[in-house]
Amino acid sequence: MNDPATPKSGTAREPIGVVGAGYVGLVTAACFASLGHRTIVRDIDAAKVAMLNDGRLPIYEPGLTELLAEHAQQITFTHLMGDLLRDSNLILIAVDTPQTHSGDADLSKVMTVVSEVAKLGADARHLMVMKSTVPVGTGSRIRSEMDARGLANVGYVSNPEFLREGNAIEDFMNADRVVIGDFAAGHGERVARLYQHLSAPIVRTTVSTAEMIKYASNAFLATKISFINEIANVCEEMGADVDVVARGMGLDPRIGPAFLRAGIGYGGSCFPKDVAALKQLAGNSGYHFQLLSAVIEVNELQKRRVVHKLKKHLGSLAGKEIALLGLAFKPGTDDMREAASLVLAARLIAEGTGVRAYDPVVGEEAAERLPGVAICGSADEALRGADAAVLVTEWPDLVNLDWLAVRPLMRQPIVVDGRNALSPEMMRDAGYVFEGIGRPTVEA
Repeated sequence: MNDPATPKSGTAREPIGVVGAGYVGLVTAACFASLGHRTIVRDIDAAKVAMLNDGRLPIYEPGLTELLAEHAQQITFTHLMGDLLRDSNLILIAVDTPQTHSGDADLSKVMTVVSEVAKLGADARHLMVMKSTVPVGTGSRIRSEMDARGLANVGYVSNPEFLREGNAIEDFMNADRVVIGDFAAGHGERVARLYQHLSAPIVRTTVSTAEMIKYASNAFLATKISFINEIANVCEEMGADVDVVARGMGLDPRIGPAFLRAGIGYGGSCFPKDVAALKQLAGNSGYHFQLLSAVIEVNELQKRRVVHKLKKHLGSLAGKEIALLGLAFKPGTDDMREAASLVLAARLIAEGTGVRAYDPVVGEEAAERLPGVAICGSADEALRGADAAVLVTEWPDLVNLDWLAVRPLMRQPIVVDGRNALSPEMMRDAGYVFEGIGRPTVEA
């Protein structure tokens, strides 16, 4: 039986409130607006809200500026929770849950939202929908907290997001699945109706299972990345080519080709913290998740292997100049959270190396997060006088650089391709000493 607060079939689409104007929150709001929902986005940062009301975005996500502009009449922005409660029925929580020093997820922002909603007095028309990634058991904890704070008549649903930065709009509109976990079937049905105009299969389950699906998905993808990186390291010792190995593996439908590209490891806002949080969650329950311990260790060591590759060709790195090409953790985003560039820059500076860097999208944040690194305005500027270059982020502009034309800018034509995005033969013909990850070294 449906919850009495559930709108009847055929009624107007429910107004949606989104708490958090980050990557997930803004993409989710824009996409639901495009599906016909009136949407209000709330963020505690008044400056960010003012920026959004002026039509400027605080993040880079392909297509998002255009989508928000196209549906501007459907979306409003505010820094007041009272506005959101007044103008929406469904409260989608999309706030950060960063990793704490202990490895657990920091739920302080999530619990602050619950406290605010309780203080302002939500009612039976409201439904709390968790989009943020939270540990298994969080929903039960929040349900108890809501009941204790007089919100027993407000529903709670887990609806984890599976959006890839740089491809988030496509992932929302053409999702491979929608996961909905509920305590009451009527509440889950209410959320399911939000996605009725999409073709994605809907997985209905309990709240705890929905929470675990999100963590298990990210942990498995991170495991595939660390696995192929370990294979790449063995390939380097044995003279094999990991790109061909991965292609041969990926043709097996039981394995598949996705996430089998060797490189310098995963980063970003999801994989590092979610893998660590799942490992910590298991540890808190008394279970030692050995596999995830190895996944994390491999990922950390993989970034440092680049430094060893540079030393192999340059000897001591003290006094040398190294160019880092790309700073974001992946193409299509300006997000530097847990990016390989952070580890590489810090490690090189510790070696006494001069570091210069360029990214076509990352802006002022680069200088703030990379003290001691010269942030350049172009790839040419970063390469000028460099003893070696590392391709850190496979932006198309960097992969398609005229490598023959820029070679004379470098003091020594040495390139380490941290993403296996460049052709070894092309780089050899352009006159470079070239190394990838898990591929044979080539020299002109």
